[in-house]
Amino acid sequence: MSDPNATLVIGATGTTGRRVTAGLLAEDHHVKAAGRTAAPVGGAQAVRFDWNEPATWGEALRGVDRAYLVPPVGSSDPAAVMLPFLHEARAAGVRRAVLLGASAIPAGGPAVGQVHQALPGLFDEWAVLRPSWFMQNFTGSTPHARSIREGGVILTASGDGRIGFVDAQDIAAVAVRALVDEKSPDTDLILTGPQTFSHDDVAAILTESTGRTVVHRHLTFEQLRDRWAAEIPLEFASMLAAMDRAIADGAEDRTTDTVERLTGRPPGTFRAFVEREIA
Repeated sequence: MSDPNATLVIGATGTTGRRVTAGLLAEDHHVKAAGRTAAPVGGAQAVRFDWNEPATWGEALRGVDRAYLVPPVGSSDPAAVMLPFLHEARAAGVRRAVLLGASAIPAGGPAVGQVHQALPGLFDEWAVLRPSWFMQNFTGSTPHARSIREGGVILTASGDGRIGFVDAQDIAAVAVRALVDEKSPDTDLILTGPQTFSHDDVAAILTESTGRTVVHRHLTFEQLRDRWAAEIPLEFASMLAAMDRAIADGAEDRTTDTVERLTGRPPGTFRAFVEREIA
């Protein structure tokens, strides 16, 4: 039988989810690790979950009183599937929900902003994590990582705009605190690293650290939108390209003390991340 105080981690094999799961397990919390394949994650109880298959929701929610919510990947309207799930979660006894949002999308904004807006009315205890762009966007199978490997180039429409890139390890550390600390944040939390960088700066750091030349190629909004649209629906491609345009206008040129305030330690630097995961 599931522990009555289990924490559900949706997307438990993903970039933040696996780190949240590991952080909870390290503090001896009972975790239900939810994903489309019910893959084992450490010592967590694996459970199959798919946002688009409501038949998988009930078992995932059984015995759970808090949940970490990662929206469905690539959806321009996550609220359509997330809000029915959240109503079911509340009815099933979930009292605290922590949503992974984005710094670029406020409550009431597009996509996950609609879920953010609804969360306080559904749960007495809640938090919305709004991280800046992930440092991990330059690793693995991400578009930036692929273009760096294949052509030594980063392609954006962000111009000279600066970003407070944040390490997924720090996002997960904040998520753990938001999930299990006695006092719930009951607010949204902007998460950044300790410094802001342009993509030109990122290319220079990658070149210096790896010994391989990496350059930042400046695209127009239309060029980036069309590049994305070759892989994803046009509406979502346009939204992503618009985020780059907002970066160019200074929307992400900020740092916050949220990581240190909630975890008791400063956020990791981009150079340390590169040395750890890329160089």
